[in-house]
Amino acid sequence: MDELIQITLLSLGVSGIATAISLLIGLPLGTVLALSVFRSRGLVLSVVNTGMALPPVVAGLAIALLLWRSGPLGDLNMIYTPSAIILAEVVIATPVILGLSAAGIGQLDPRLQVQLQGLGASRMQTVFWLWREARLSLLAALMAGFGSVISEVGAAMMVGGNISGQTRVLTTAMVLDVGRGNFGSAIQLAGILLALAFLVNGILTWAQQSGKRH
Repeated sequence: MDELIQITLLSLGVSGIATAISLLIGLPLGTVLALSVFRSRGLVLSVVNTGMALPPVVAGLAIALLLWRSGPLGDLNMIYTPSAIILAEVVIATPVILGLSAAGIGQLDPRLQVQLQGLGASRMQTVFWLWREARLSLLAALMAGFGSVISEVGAAMMVGGNISGQTRVLTTAMVLDVGRGNFGSAIQLAGILLALAFLVNGILTWAQQSGKRH
């Protein structure tokens, strides 16, 4: 039971931290991408959209090569640690949040920005009000980002190593149990994973619907 609680808390912790970091990176970049007009904008959007469909194992391989002892960041000794899993999940979730944020803000009436600036709003005030108007889309982006990492297994296995008591999360523990034929335990882990995803997304959906009513 203690190990199950530890695995659950670690899963929620690394996914929550990775989603938060991805939001801090993806939301500002998505805002800039949505509001800017430049020659290579289409190319940047294509790269972001490709990143949204990036296979998690590819992200895991890239981070593993960077953090491996003979890699460029090997001296950090991050491989097979929760930090490595968080880094891999940030790579997975950031394009999702960035792309959906840019799409949500880009769908706003362009006259709104002009109107806000005409009323004397500063750049930061303008961005804040645009975020407020696009809050339903931004919450959807946050849910998609969290969903992309809480259920991830390939990258977590590659960079975390599935070490008991250290880097074993719900998804990698499920893979291990299935490999051992412990299907009862795997089903229990799957139930916990689904409950966590439902709880977090339920809270975000409630916030989204509350914003819609107001």
